[in-house]
Amino acid sequence: MIYELRTYNVTPGKMPALLDRFDKITLDFWKTYGFRPIGFWTVVIGESNQVLYYMLQWDSLADREKKWAAFQSDPDWIAKRAETEKNGALVASISNEILQPTSFSALQ
Repeated sequence: MIYELRTYNVTPGKMPALLDRFDKITLDFWKTYGFRPIGFWTVVIGESNQVLYYMLQWDSLADREKKWAAFQSDPDWIAKRAETEKNGALVASISNEILQPTSFSALQ
């Protein structure tokens, strides 16, 4: 099992729209493609409150690649994403890390 930690630096003022898109659109697509989200976090105290963190669980890198490719090429997702960004991009930049749990981690 591996985990993917994704960090979205949100375009100023767009956090509510991004959270709404995840809640009402993205998560439904992810269910279709077998994504397993572990959690989502926003910053309460820190350098910036315009950052969204989330973590996904994967069986393997091959599992991740297959599911991401299918999701990102889905024409319905592409259309819905474009609709949510008609007034500009919601995310300024994205970074991600693939993590492997230690032998003593609660998540395996």
